Amino acid sequence: MDKKIIMRKLKFTFVFLLIATVTFAQESPRKQATGNVGDITVDVDYGSPSVKGRTIWGELVPYGKVWRAGANENTTFSFDKDVKIGDDNVKAGKYGFFIVPNEDADWVIILSSKNNAWGAFSYAEDEDVLRLNVTPVFVDENQEQLAYTIGDEGIQFAWEKVTFIIPIK
Repeated sequence: MDKKIIMRKLKFTFVFLLIATVTFAQESPRKQATGNVGDITVDVDYGSPSVKGRTIWGELVPYGKVWRAGANENTTFSFDKDVKIGDDNVKAGKYGFFIVPNEDADWVIILSSKNNAWGAFSYAEDEDVLRLNVTPVFVDENQEQLAYTIGDEGIQFAWEKVTFIIPIK
């Protein structure tokens, strides 16, 4: 066999293995939650970090600051039809999702028209489509890995000892 062909195959194999290693060995793997709320298909795409014995709320995720609601690239919500979240109407589409956790008050959830950010570094309030207060529920059982699920009432968020539902109609 020609040395050039062998070298190309080796380079291709190396690049493939590198990509596979990075993809599957992530500390906060990308996950998706897809389901229906009535006849609305909802998709959540997010990086799923683990608690790993850390204090999450107030330390890793500071109170009073916008957080990307996941790891790495920002979390996105997609709706195949127009929805109502709380009292606000939201058009079908894909949105960036952020949270502002607060120590002694309701938390603020945010849908942003910008859905391709890395983290919250480029977050801009003027791109908000929706802001809604939600009341976090503190539970005894630890949810080690961040998880979103779709249920009859909307999107459920659960991580560490906090959970809440984003109401969707």
